[in-house]
Amino acid sequence: MTQQGIVIESTGSWYKVEIEGTIHDCRTRGRLRLKGVRSTSPVVVGDCVQVEFTEAGEGMIVAIEPRRNYIIRRASNLSKESHIIAANVDCAAVVVTIAAPVTAPEFVDRFLVTCEAYKVPAVIILNKIDTARTQPDKLAEFRHVYTSAGYRIIECSALTGEGVDEVVELLRGKTTLFSGNSGVGKSTLVNAIEPSAAAKTGEISEAHLQGKHTTTFSHVYPLSFGGRIIDTPGIRGFGLIDIKPEELYHYFPEMMRLSKGCRFYNCTHTHEPHCAVVEAVERGEISYSRYESYLKILDDDGKYR
Repeated sequence: MTQQGIVIESTGSWYKVEIEGTIHDCRTRGRLRLKGVRSTSPVVVGDCVQVEFTEAGEGMIVAIEPRRNYIIRRASNLSKESHIIAANVDCAAVVVTIAAPVTAPEFVDRFLVTCEAYKVPAVIILNKIDTARTQPDKLAEFRHVYTSAGYRIIECSALTGEGVDEVVELLRGKTTLFSGNSGVGKSTLVNAIEPSAAAKTGEISEAHLQGKHTTTFSHVYPLSFGGRIIDTPGIRGFGLIDIKPEELYHYFPEMMRLSKGCRFYNCTHTHEPHCAVVEAVERGEISYSRYESYLKILDDDGKYR
């Protein structure tokens, strides 16, 4: 007899599965594979799975239910394989900082492109807003770039508590993925939202102004006010996978909106005459940093894989 549960933690070989409020350590039976998905791990946090128990009480994952969505990135050292970060999420939040450390715009854009491609609603959480205000020009530019692209930005400080209530309202009743570079304060923010979570936190390396990795595996934290956070390990790059070059602009909402004005229906928005997207960039209606990310992704040389 099988029982259905949700994977709340994955270590690569063992999985914690929640079944009717009880956590069970489980392994996979045989080689579980999902049709059409080449992944470094067949079972991921957020998966709905079927579990059988042996006579000795050991849990065995025997099947994975179809995923309604997932967030995926190219595996760091396996160019033909992917790393699915989490599945079955209602919202994906990229946690960023504009100082100590600086989150690269291309990282943010790659994350947002993936969310658009896999139909996961995305939001930007700008943490350490108290620090960001010491650089008002950068803060204003960041706001302009992403609000004009159509994204919601929630500004907060996990340390002072400012804006945390707005994050709570975002999370209420949903399963939300938290992703971002090391050092942006994801785990500190999780603790501010749900003190009982006791997520591990770390300090910023003074030598490189980068965070130390404090979350080793993705983990689901239930929220006392309803909902779940999937906290993920800090990652430095976000390599895209299975996105065709001719479709890429579809996942930049501001480019997609204007592309109907291009002279050519198959415009690549790089060199063609009378390209509405390029003209909008020249007028400042589309931010150059977003357009630059688009060009870099088109010309992906593997640097961010």
